Amino acid sequence: MKANPKGDWVIRDVETLCKQVGLICTPPSSGSHYRVYSDCLQGTLTIPAKRPIKPFYIRNLTSYAEAHQKMVEKRGNEK
Repeated sequence: MKANPKGDWVIRDVETLCKQVGLICTPPSSGSHYRVYSDCLQGTLTIPAKRPIKPFYIRNLTSYAEAHQKMVEKRGNEK
């Protein structure tokens, strides 16, 4: 995703990435945007479920996922 943010990404790809790195991805209760958040980071990303997902959202998601992974590693090293 990071190498090709302009790809034909769909919400299932977003859910897969979130699951792999440990982010929480919740479907919309109303509306059309999924929420992605971390128990290690502040803030929440909103990602539209319509296809294809714009590169802006993919870039934000990959940056957020990297920050999450770094924080998880940092917490693991502190224990």
